[in-house]
Amino acid sequence: MNSFARLFIALGVVFLLIGVVLYVLGRFNLPLGRLPGDIRLEGRNFTCLFPLGTSLLLSVALTVLLNLIVRLFNR
Repeated sequence: MNSFARLFIALGVVFLLIGVVLYVLGRFNLPLGRLPGDIRLEGRNFTCLFPLGTSLLLSVALTVLLNLIVRLFNR
């Protein structure tokens, strides 16, 4: 039961950090969601956004970041 509680605490800290990062990045007016490769369909009564370019960019950035973190902790 103790390890289960630690898992929830760690997940809470991770979500808190993600929230802080997203809040700070929102202040810099980055064009996430408006990159080349993002598909935006607009009609009279709807808007549909497929952020393909943004998803690829975030995937590459997070892969590099997580690989660096794993390499640092495996020493």
